[in-house]
Amino acid sequence: MGCGAVRALPLIRMSGPDRYDDTADDHERFEAELLAQDRDARSPSTADLDDETARQLIRELLDTGTVTPVVDQRLLVHEPSGTAFESMQQLAVFHTGWTAARDTGEADE
Repeated sequence: MGCGAVRALPLIRMSGPDRYDDTADDHERFEAELLAQDRDARSPSTADLDDETARQLIRELLDTGTVTPVVDQRLLVHEPSGTAFESMQQLAVFHTGWTAARDTGEADE
C-alpha cells in the first residue's frame, strides 16, 4: 500500500429491514383492531345483565310468547331455539347472545 492508496473495505449489505423496526403492515394491524372494536361495540354485552334486567327481559319474552314456562318442571323454554333453562339469568344471557347471532347472520346475507 503506497502513499495515497485507499484500502478497500468489504461492503456490508443489509438483506432487509430489521424485523423489529419494520412498520410496513402497522396500518393493517391498526385497521383490524378498529374493526374488532366496532364489532365489539355493536355486540351486546351479557356481563352487564344484572338480575333486575334479566327479570324484565324474561317478562317481555313471556308476554310475546318467545318463552314458555313449564311450571311443573320449573323450566323456561326458549321457543325459537327449543332450549330449556332453569335459571332466568341463564335464559336472558342466552337470548341476548342468540338475538345478536341471529341479527349478525341477517346482516351477512
